Amino acid sequence: MRIATWNVNGLRAALRKGLPGHIDRIQPDVLMMQEVRALPEQLPSDWRDPDGWNCLWHPAEKKGYSGTAIWSRHDLKEENRGPGEDDPEGRVIVGRVGKLRVVSVYLPSGSSGEHRQAEKDRWLGFFHQWIEPMLKSQIPTVLGGDLNIAHTERDIFHWKSNQNTSGFLPHERKWMGNLIDMGWSDVIREAHGDVDGPYSWWSNRGQARAKDRGWRIDYLLMNPAARKRMTACSIDRQSGMEVSDHAMVIADVDI
Repeated sequence: MRIATWNVNGLRAALRKGLPGHIDRIQPDVLMMQEVRALPEQLPSDWRDPDGWNCLWHPAEKKGYSGTAIWSRHDLKEENRGPGEDDPEGRVIVGRVGKLRVVSVYLPSGSSGEHRQAEKDRWLGFFHQWIEPMLKSQIPTVLGGDLNIAHTERDIFHWKSNQNTSGFLPHERKWMGNLIDMGWSDVIREAHGDVDGPYSWWSNRGQARAKDRGWRIDYLLMNPAARKRMTACSIDRQSGMEVSDHAMVIADVDI
């Protein structure tokens, strides 16, 4: 089974920019999306209930903002919306695809000011505890999404100049490290080892995408039950060059 996560940076715009072609090329069985920024009824008619897919939607209450979704070519059941708290920004949706649990996550960004950093820090506090039972579960569980944190210096090209930037703050990096230390597998880093990148998000400034000077803030995290079934993983840079400012992150799992 091929699982993918993708911050599409607005699904309506992504559809116009070629998202269907990249889905056909990658052929995911499960696609977790973030920053959907649309209600299903706002999409073109053939994408409100796309042929061949079962869909879960968790749009934000504020129109044109945030929102998550899960699409599956297999039977899909909703397990939960939100991390046990009010989730008016549509940041978490949980689904079951047979024996597999998938969690589409879009953690807040703190880049727009102190009030948003405070909201991000609030999320980091309760989200960590909320996913702990999933880590210990015998149900193979994959958390996929835009966590808005680059974990180490290998995960951000300009790390020296961004040490005081939201997304690379010391306490955010420590939080990310704690997730991994407690047992979540960052499968892309495990697969690529101690190298710079691969990056999953690029600024639109300074030819960052063309020069591959980005951040790795999009993750597939697996609990032990899922990790032992994974056979391959990658970041698809092409999707990040043509459709969104984020690339699709992909893993194959033997389920």
